Amino acid sequence: MTRPFKVLGIQQIAIGGPDKLKLQKLWVDLFGLEVTGTFRSASENVDEDICALGIGPLKVEVDLMQPLDPEKKPAVHATPLNHVGLWIDDLPKAVEWLTAQGLRFAPGGIRRGGAGFDICFVHPKGNEQFPIGGEGVLIELVQAPPEVVRAFEALAAGSF
Repeated sequence: MTRPFKVLGIQQIAIGGPDKLKLQKLWVDLFGLEVTGTFRSASENVDEDICALGIGPLKVEVDLMQPLDPEKKPAVHATPLNHVGLWIDDLPKAVEWLTAQGLRFAPGGIRRGGAGFDICFVHPKGNEQFPIGGEGVLIELVQAPPEVVRAFEALAAGSF
């Protein structure tokens, strides 16, 4: 089976809680991560701080999320490790191929994410039509920008 795309590495982890200030205390104040942006979306029921772990094209994003309304879905705080994001070198090809393999995607398709990259989500559970899911884990696939693709290629070639 020839895969027409590569998973390059971890793009992000997203951590949810009922109070973003408590998450900031640990991740920003104690661990020293830098807040690089914020994202609020009523449709995604989220208020998040986008933080950086590491530097350059191989840095990992750590999203600290709280719900805008704790009674609404999606409940970004209900699972503390909300999702894992993976850098993908060719997101449209990946979605097309993975769909053909029976992978279930969450509603919304490919769209612009909070950090400005094109994204889509693998549903945590398969169903009858698409029997493969994330086995309980929400997985975000993120289109890697050219500098990230080049950095991972250089790393793989031993020249980073």
